[in-house]
Amino acid sequence: MRSFGVETDELGDAVRIALTGDLDLSTAKRAEEAITDAERAAPPLLLLDLRGLNFMDSTGLRVVVSADKRAKRDGRRTVIVQGPAPVRRVFEITRLDERLEIVNSPDEVE
Repeated sequence: MRSFGVETDELGDAVRIALTGDLDLSTAKRAEEAITDAERAAPPLLLLDLRGLNFMDSTGLRVVVSADKRAKRDGRRTVIVQGPAPVRRVFEITRLDERLEIVNSPDEVE
């Protein structure tokens, strides 16, 4: 089984969810649950930190896109801190890097 971890913390008005390991079919449910738990508090900003991921497949991408869609629907904002090259590639191939708000570091979020 591949390793996967989720860490959630508050940064002022934002909630940061840091994902580590492999985000794929076998771990997507845990990521989705962590995100929806954080959304219950209705933070104005949800920061999805992907820097700790080693791998992400299309199921993981669906988790991220769904979180962004819910945030927009509810008048909130989702910002993605991009992960390493293999994770970035998933966003580039699907051209979602052009649609989603992606930063290199949490410090870039305004």
